[in-house]
Amino acid sequence: MTSDRSRIGGGGGAGPLILTEDLELLDDLLRLCAAAGAEPQVHHSVPERKGCWEDAPMVLVGDDAAARCRGATRRRDVMLVGRDQDDPGVWRRAVEIGADCVLRLPDAESWLVDRIADAAEGVGRPALTVGVIGGRGGAGASTLACALAVTAARAGRRTMLIDADPLGGGLDVVLGGEQAEGRRWPDFAASKGRVAGGALEESLPRLHQLRVLSWDRGDSVTLQPEAMRSVLGAARRRGGVVVVDLPRRVDEAVAEALAQLDLGLLVVPAELRAVAAASRVASLAGMVLRDLRVVVRGPYAAGLDERWIADALRLPLVGELPLEPGLPESQDGGAPPGSRARGPLAAFCTAFWERALAGAGDGSVTA
Repeated sequence: MTSDRSRIGGGGGAGPLILTEDLELLDDLLRLCAAAGAEPQVHHSVPERKGCWEDAPMVLVGDDAAARCRGATRRRDVMLVGRDQDDPGVWRRAVEIGADCVLRLPDAESWLVDRIADAAEGVGRPALTVGVIGGRGGAGASTLACALAVTAARAGRRTMLIDADPLGGGLDVVLGGEQAEGRRWPDFAASKGRVAGGALEESLPRLHQLRVLSWDRGDSVTLQPEAMRSVLGAARRRGGVVVVDLPRRVDEAVAEALAQLDLGLLVVPAELRAVAAASRVASLAGMVLRDLRVVVRGPYAAGLDERWIADALRLPLVGELPLEPGLPESQDGGAPPGSRARGPLAAFCTAFWERALAGAGDGSVTA
């Protein structure tokens, strides 16, 4: 018999199969499912309906129901849940039902909420997350970030562009979508817990086949590190690619973003003063970011080339960011950077994604 209380938080993702007759434990598990945005099925023992046990994203077996689950088909993601911290027989019962782990509430509540949410969202490989930061003001980091996102989306990849610079004017403006409906950063400023990836994606403006999290035109320019951690973590769980446009300063919120990047691109104009400024930015970002590389933007000052600049910064060189004739005029007309599929900027971004994604499957990033 399925409990009507399994409908709590209706509209959520497919949640776990819960097996228990302990009403107090059931209330706790339903509360955790609601917090994770998941809608569970509740039974007293292994359901007779074919596939119910086998196809559930995860199974939470109450201590009281362990004996009734003996003989069930062995599968992964079965967890034995209870409250008695000193029960010596719990591990024997876990082995008998093939449980992956034993959980004791309330100690394991936070961990279990995350696992339930992962199961409900069908979490697979996290998004390849690339941050772009300017070596100095006006380096062209926002232009490159937008072009990378537009190019990835045009290739059919799930793409999210996140504007982490509250003083940058808003990337929705660069994409011609400042009037588009959808949430902006101030709507997430108070986020502290887990944000559901699907809900985040659906709430954001959709521009040029990608989702954009930008700033509104209000006065709010502060972002707590907890909000950055929650939102960027949700974006990464959706898979595909995430592009983050970063400010040059590194506060606590930016440090959270840097910690979640797979790769950072430092855009450096080819002039000595820009190289000197970029060296300081690289030093700050490098304290958190594991993999920072340089993209050089011409025209070149006398005696400089991209290899010399990369060597001076002691960073790997990704390449030279090409100049695209008519780019300012195209943006004034509503066409974002990278929208010209055969333009030099789009060609640079396409080649970057091909290299970067080629190594993403084995955990490395080649660029």
